[in-house]
Amino acid sequence: MVTGNLFHCRKNSWPPEEYISRNTLQLFDFDSAAPPEQAWRRRLNSHANILKEFSVTFTEAIKMVRLGIRLWSYIREEASHGRKAPIDPFTRESCKPSASQGVPLGGMGSGSISRGFRGEFRQWQIIPGICEASPVMANQFSIFISRDGGNKKFASVLAPGQHEGLGKAGDQGISSWGWNLSGQHSTYHALFPRSWTIYDGEPDPELKISCRQISPFIPHNYRESSLPTAVFVYTLVNTGRERAKVNLLFTWANSIGGLSHLSGDHMNEPFIGEDGVSGVLLHHKTAKGNPPVTFSIAACETQNVSVTVLPSFGLSEGSRVTAKDMWDRMVQDGQFDRANFSSGPSIPSSPGETACAAVSASAWVEPHGKCTVAFALAWSSPKIKFLKGSTYHRRYTKFYGTSERAALDLVHDALTNYKRWEEEIENWQSPILNDARLPEWYKFTLFNELYFLVAGGTVWIDSPSTTPNMRNDQHQLVEVENTDVKVTDAKVDGTQGAVVEHTTDSAGLKDKDEAVFTNCSCKDESVVPLKKKYSNRSLHPSTLLDPQNENDDVGRFLYLEGVEYIMWCTYDVHFYASFALLELFPKIELNIQRDFAKAVLSEDGRKVKFLAEGNCGIRKVRGAVPHDLGTHDPWNEMNAYNIHDTSRWKDLNPKFVLQVYRDFAATGDMSFGVDVWPAVRTAMEYMEQFDRDNDGLIENDGFPDQTYDAWTVHGVSAYCGCLWLSALQAAAAMAIELGDQSFAEKCKRDFLRAKQSFEEKLWNGSYFNYDSGSSSNSKSIQADQLAGQWYTASSGLPSLFDDFKIKSSLLKIYDFNVMKVKGGRMGAVNGMHPNGKVDESCMQSREIWSGVTYGVAATMILAGMEEEAFTTAEGIFIAGWSEEGYGYWFQTPEAWTVDGHFRSLIYMRPLSIWGMQYALSLPKAILEAPKINVMDRIHISPGGARSSHNETGVRKIAKKASCLGNTVFHCAC
Repeated sequence: MVTGNLFHCRKNSWPPEEYISRNTLQLFDFDSAAPPEQAWRRRLNSHANILKEFSVTFTEAIKMVRLGIRLWSYIREEASHGRKAPIDPFTRESCKPSASQGVPLGGMGSGSISRGFRGEFRQWQIIPGICEASPVMANQFSIFISRDGGNKKFASVLAPGQHEGLGKAGDQGISSWGWNLSGQHSTYHALFPRSWTIYDGEPDPELKISCRQISPFIPHNYRESSLPTAVFVYTLVNTGRERAKVNLLFTWANSIGGLSHLSGDHMNEPFIGEDGVSGVLLHHKTAKGNPPVTFSIAACETQNVSVTVLPSFGLSEGSRVTAKDMWDRMVQDGQFDRANFSSGPSIPSSPGETACAAVSASAWVEPHGKCTVAFALAWSSPKIKFLKGSTYHRRYTKFYGTSERAALDLVHDALTNYKRWEEEIENWQSPILNDARLPEWYKFTLFNELYFLVAGGTVWIDSPSTTPNMRNDQHQLVEVENTDVKVTDAKVDGTQGAVVEHTTDSAGLKDKDEAVFTNCSCKDESVVPLKKKYSNRSLHPSTLLDPQNENDDVGRFLYLEGVEYIMWCTYDVHFYASFALLELFPKIELNIQRDFAKAVLSEDGRKVKFLAEGNCGIRKVRGAVPHDLGTHDPWNEMNAYNIHDTSRWKDLNPKFVLQVYRDFAATGDMSFGVDVWPAVRTAMEYMEQFDRDNDGLIENDGFPDQTYDAWTVHGVSAYCGCLWLSALQAAAAMAIELGDQSFAEKCKRDFLRAKQSFEEKLWNGSYFNYDSGSSSNSKSIQADQLAGQWYTASSGLPSLFDDFKIKSSLLKIYDFNVMKVKGGRMGAVNGMHPNGKVDESCMQSREIWSGVTYGVAATMILAGMEEEAFTTAEGIFIAGWSEEGYGYWFQTPEAWTVDGHFRSLIYMRPLSIWGMQYALSLPKAILEAPKINVMDRIHISPGGARSSHNETGVRKIAKKASCLGNTVFHCAC
């Protein structure tokens, strides 16, 4: 918890007065037109430098040559089937990454479009798993100003003109437009999910302009946060002595990024809607059989604002109306013909032709007067089709229907509701922004890192109960309701790969999955009562997905590991990022855990070749937590990651148990606990095979068998061992709450033995060694060595170690991994030798991982080391977000090196900054939990070291649950 006036250290504060004159700020001091006190800021003429990508060393390349050959072969094989491999380090984007990003548009899970700080629309992710990085330069806002009876005129695109492809002489396209903005007096201010662009006397010295971009990202609002729409509110202040006729123009190409605008068959259609909302629909026919998309651009007509449209213009000389014709008309008249509204749909575009549309909003601004003009953008792509055939409806279709024409209703509702959205956003953000104890840089970085929940390739689908899965658009799979499940526990022989099954009667998960068959019949099982304390709670699984309870039905959610690592909900990374969802959208977080709980109890026997070693295995082993939910058929074909056999990874199962218990403790949702408990127990029992010497502690297997998948581990490791200790305690605590006393006792026995072994093998007097092996880096200081303690403290459980060991380890990390790397201005390097040199034993040991650094900082906060925590995390801000840094804003990468070379932009793990906020404001349920050592509450009965599978407990609680079987996950009924 934050205490007192703690943060009187260096602040990275950017007061708006340093970017905008006080007079201009005062003029905008109404209707949220002025940027907030805390925001990330840039001048529009700032240089967007090209980012430097990482490269492996010669030694690393030699070690990975066999992996590289197999990966290259796999990528080519996938390409032959028209699919993109989830990891492809060989293909480079034609658009080189640059320091140009800004706040993305729209809510979550309906496709996203990012917008650079200079105004360009880029990073198109309308089709799941595909990111078109290049900006579509025809998509712009422009302004035309006329004073003194037309004797004074200004016309300019409202973006600096330093872009490739502009300035061609005689061009009929966008080069003919007026790119007259220098950006010297224009500034960008970002506080996700809003941004402000202030034009302080550009292009007209006597007109101040504020453009406020608003997207409906509203915590705990599971309806509007799914909407694919954004609003742009222009506030105009005339400081001159003459009336000014101001015409704002919004142009949009019928494109979903890349070369899609040239594919042909696209059509535009003007509309006049309700409440003065008018604009153009742009119907886009996607290539390769992907579902169509309809865009809507619109403005709101008021008593002082008139709206006109140009439904179609082209970018080439052969177009009936060219971009130059359109621009010249605006310069001359400032508007289009009203008759255009009745022109009907345009002729479909021909291949190679670009179809664009324009909306103009015109207003008079009196001397020293003010005026507001609002535009909106929406895109409706109701269906999601994954490459291997599964089709779903997006979440927003639950409220707007499944027609692409919903884009019209979306822009209408955006323009009529945005003020309420802003009020809700301000109510959410104000307590943090007004907390004087927190550093300024932290406040706006905390919110801005949430960009990933929009721009991280998120997919949010409607509940399968209302939108069944359609395989190849032909066969609807029938749901199974109210059937009992007999779950097969599995242990995998680590040497032979054989599956040894112990079948027990157990509750499945209530998750009406769209890929469930009806050919599994199961017998009813008896219900074992919970502890008396919970006797008044429902014994049935959670109603979170019950279609009869609309408020609780939040659908299903996916987000990518990163735009370069195309795997959905990568679980070892979600471990870090999940704090953001738990804090802001807890029902989504619980449903992700339900998906993984179901996966634990399932098996996919299809053969997979693992690329690191060239060996083969099955895609998903029962009892093992999957690495991810898949790529081309999520939920149905998991573990798209095929570098290593992740059924032998040592961190995934403990991370599952830790996340489930944290969520269970934070939400107090007993039905969730009942739902997932069979999977928790199965996941813990699965890990017993990795305790080779029967000391209660799992051992690593001499390969990179955890999230650091290039960093080899031998024997007991600080990272996985600490996670396992924490998981044993969490499983024991959850078992107590759910009445499974025998399993709680077993976990306590194992914990006591494992903790003693862990400390004996790894504690060296000041920190825990990297591993218990004898390699050159076995004594390295790993920044992430206390990841298990982070979760233990976040869940309100007793510390794994005494305070001296925890603080000593954290101080060692702070002094070495943080402060010995450019004075703490880079974040925490993953590995550091005790002699103060960076551990360069592999690519990942020498990297700084932004998300891990935030996690280390959160652990420090929970240990009472707030000053060290914020200094540690500030290194990520300085290197990634500050003007003196590398330019990673709104694209925070997984990693960078000490010389500033990034790896994997737009990555999930940096959402772990919300782990810091979680530590600063622990949930009431955890703060008010009884302060009793959970291990002291467990009475160890005299008996064997291992519990019997026939013992009663929560493993029989759920009487009615959905069968887990489908085409590839074999039902064990």
